[in-house]
Amino acid sequence: MSFLDAAELKALGLASCGKNVLISRKCSIYGASRIELGDNVRIDDFCVLSAGEGGIKIGSYIHIAVYAALIGRGEIRVSDFSNISSRVSIYSSNDDYSGAHMTNPMVDEQFTGVNHQPVFIGRHTIIGSGSIVLPGVTIEEGVAIGALSLVNRDCKAFGIYMGAPARHKGERKHDLLELEQKLLASRNNRNL
Repeated sequence: MSFLDAAELKALGLASCGKNVLISRKCSIYGASRIELGDNVRIDDFCVLSAGEGGIKIGSYIHIAVYAALIGRGEIRVSDFSNISSRVSIYSSNDDYSGAHMTNPMVDEQFTGVNHQPVFIGRHTIIGSGSIVLPGVTIEEGVAIGALSLVNRDCKAFGIYMGAPARHKGERKHDLLELEQKLLASRNNRNL
């Protein structure tokens, strides 16, 4: 995988870009001026980040795997230590499927009924391959979403959710919080 160099990252015109950011040369970025990236972020091949008015805010220690898409006019926030697996789609905008409105971006906005709502993904969340997260969803800290899930409602902290629609199936261990502290301490000791 080939990543953008420092000059190419700067040329994107991102709202902010932390240290150790790796963005594939094969990633598509739209609305770069509304995208914020923390430290230690990797975005792999064939991802699409399309930031509307609300922007996309990606924390630190984030991996976004191949073919993932973060799209919409509402804000999308991905908190620290989260992982977006391959082929995950996160939408902060969604067409009205009722037939009361027309659909698609080539139709004048006055004839569409697009729903725009923020999406929040908490710290230490993992979203399994092929899952879809819809507008207005809050995924709290430590949640695990199983592969091929449809997340259309909020997920409570440290829950394990799966299915279409995603349902609570169990609880996740909190050990990762202690591991976070050890990781950060080891990084701080190396920087002294």
